[in-house]
Amino acid sequence: MNRWISITIFPVVMAGILVQAPGRAQAEGAKMTPEKQLTFSPKNHDLDNNDNFSADGRFLCYDTREMYGPSIDNSTSIELLELETGREIVLYRPEHIVLGDAPAPGVGAVSFNPARPEVAFIHGPFPEEVAWRGPYGKPNRCGALVPTDGDIVKAHDEWRMLKDGKQQLYWLDCRDIARDRPTKPGAHRGGTHRHEFSRDGRRIGFTYDDFLLPQYDRTIGYMEPHPNAPEPARCWFAVLVRPVPMGQSRPGEIEKAYGDSWVDPKGTMRAFIGKVRNDDEQTYEESLFVVEIPDEVDITTADSGDAERYPSPPKGLRIRRITHTWAGGIVRGAPDGSRIAYLGKDGNGKQQVFVVSAQGSDRSDDPALRPVQASRVAEGVTGDIRWHPSGKAILFTARGGIAAVSLEGELPAEAVWLTPYGDGEPRHAPVISPDGKWVAYNRIVPTTDAAGNRVQTWAGKDCKQIFSVPWPGQSAGLPE
Repeated sequence: MNRWISITIFPVVMAGILVQAPGRAQAEGAKMTPEKQLTFSPKNHDLDNNDNFSADGRFLCYDTREMYGPSIDNSTSIELLELETGREIVLYRPEHIVLGDAPAPGVGAVSFNPARPEVAFIHGPFPEEVAWRGPYGKPNRCGALVPTDGDIVKAHDEWRMLKDGKQQLYWLDCRDIARDRPTKPGAHRGGTHRHEFSRDGRRIGFTYDDFLLPQYDRTIGYMEPHPNAPEPARCWFAVLVRPVPMGQSRPGEIEKAYGDSWVDPKGTMRAFIGKVRNDDEQTYEESLFVVEIPDEVDITTADSGDAERYPSPPKGLRIRRITHTWAGGIVRGAPDGSRIAYLGKDGNGKQQVFVVSAQGSDRSDDPALRPVQASRVAEGVTGDIRWHPSGKAILFTARGGIAAVSLEGELPAEAVWLTPYGDGEPRHAPVISPDGKWVAYNRIVPTTDAAGNRVQTWAGKDCKQIFSVPWPGQSAGLPE
């Protein structure tokens, strides 16, 4: 069953501050600043492990998924938390929304542009398009863009960000699923996801799922603004790794690409995890790769494909394999682009944070170019890798808490805990403020509405709220 809703059903209500019980790390005598809860309204505030801080540190962006149904499918709004005031501001909400088995449009996975006041996020089909396009789905979505320099006004008992009294929306990419002709140049035939701006704001990376030829797992791509981009898009689309149907790859060929992120500020290197068929033609390995996209690459030389041919990358790209053993997680480039952090396995088979030169390889003759284990956590690292803006430390999640290691001393290093751990619902999706002084993250905690009633998600879980802790710096053996 589906339900239509209007834009006025989501008033923002402030609930009481939740008092947290001491966690395990506190019980063990660790010295840390108490966590601070930043959001309280009875809904999810999902950071989704994206670039959630605005460049000026004024806002955090998030989506409100899973209140009325699973995942982004039933997310109803893109919002901002103004850190100084605590105001939760609706930046974008579709005029009409369908919830249920065939939801539309579905909006989520929002990220700030580090270079301009704007955000990008996933946007599925409008309800009026569902009859011919279908409901929200991985191969049925585009990248949307909304500026964040509008006026903050009170409307229908909630804060909104508007320009000239209206919410804004622009399309980054164009979706074209015609079968009777080649796909429009610069368009795609499915769905883009987890849009990430390069640090200079010039290029946007993403993962990609094809609709016309879905017999593959996943690949990655990038887009950039172009005057001849297919309407109504602002950007030209291209894949970075050509899709290969599952089970049909040759030895050494990448059958799946994911976990990608920009390495350097200019967006000329994108690191990712590639699932590669081994020489025995039966087994696979997941390894770290980098695709090089020089400045002079002409994105319009990419082939958009057709109903029988996958899209292919533009001319002039180069793919390098960095590891030949297991690698995983969402990989992250250092602020200066010199190194890449990723998840690897230590001698006991536990996941740890590893760091490698962006020009390196585990088969390099130069030891300085080989991967180095950075973390030492007995139970292993969960993931959520983030670089401190100084480039001298890495943040991650482990044991249900937030921890960091300094890269300035001997490696691997013992974890410095920023939060309690092992005390209930795990902390996740951390992000560091641009000045390096604060870490924000998600926790699932009991939440009540204005009447004191406990509010839970469609699945009967407590709401996801945003918390923060200060970066401890030199007092904890970490860089400032």
